[in-house]
Amino acid sequence: MTAVPLPARRALLLIAALAGLALAVFASVAFGSHPTSPADVLDVLSGTAHPDTATVVESRYPRTALGLLAGLCLAVAGTLMQGVTRNPLADPGLLGVTAGASAGIVTAMAFLGAAGQEGAVWWALPGALLAGVLVHVIGSAGSGAGPARLVLAGAVVSAVLTAYVQAVTLGRPQVFDSYRYWVVGALGGRDFPVLWSVLPPAAAGLVLAVVLAPALNTLALGEETSAALGGNPALTRSGGLLAAVLLSAAATAAVGPIAFVGLAVPHIVRALAGVDARAQLLFAALVGPTLLLAADVAGRLVLRPQELMVGVVTAFVGAPALLLAVRRMRGGV
Repeated sequence: MTAVPLPARRALLLIAALAGLALAVFASVAFGSHPTSPADVLDVLSGTAHPDTATVVESRYPRTALGLLAGLCLAVAGTLMQGVTRNPLADPGLLGVTAGASAGIVTAMAFLGAAGQEGAVWWALPGALLAGVLVHVIGSAGSGAGPARLVLAGAVVSAVLTAYVQAVTLGRPQVFDSYRYWVVGALGGRDFPVLWSVLPPAAAGLVLAVVLAPALNTLALGEETSAALGGNPALTRSGGLLAAVLLSAAATAAVGPIAFVGLAVPHIVRALAGVDARAQLLFAALVGPTLLLAADVAGRLVLRPQELMVGVVTAFVGAPALLLAVRRMRGGV
């Protein structure tokens, strides 16, 4: 049996990924805690739906758009991090982004009077960015800088910021009441202004990732080989980490911490796209939103008319993915 050439195989997989994403977007708009059907969505799009049905369907547009953006950001960030650190268990939380966003929100609520989802975004975003930059500075300073030191720096910064968050929320119950709705991770309850707030850093991170993709291929060969081929390993690593921080900070600020998307998707896209970083980033941008939207739809349907937050669903689904990744590492794959 003749093997399918790699370009043709990637083209077929790309078409399948696009179809899966389109199906996930349609399902996100069509299904929810309030019963509607695909036919209702088509009526809304054509302008012939009942006003009540149109209101229900249109109310799902913001969460679908946020699911697209957050899934893309987390998946691409995870792919970048695993490529730059050469750690198959790396995810956006490794750089302290989640802990930084949490610290920013708690600080704003406790001491600056911030309230509401939009107010939380404005403080979660700088908190996440500052934490990511701090981890990079600590992990890259002095002699012995490298992926292992970066992981340790992320663990230290995350531990300190998590302790700070716990101390503030335990001492101020009113802050905890507001914070706990954000910390679970959800697409519901947000509107388009939240999306516009995080779009600039997300776009900047995505552009930087695309620009660095060719250099990431040479970095994967090793620092000495990359330098011999004319690359700058230190600059490539710093740029990749900056892109990952921007992307994961935007996603975390908008929808809260969502686990396992940034961890599981890179393993999926490596199986689909191979070792080419450019192809990996492209597939990550498609697979990440598909998985996040599918998890959100499942959370709306499993307890209808109640909803299960998407952060809980991804945790249930992502745990087997983590176990599989660990088994593959032990098997030397």
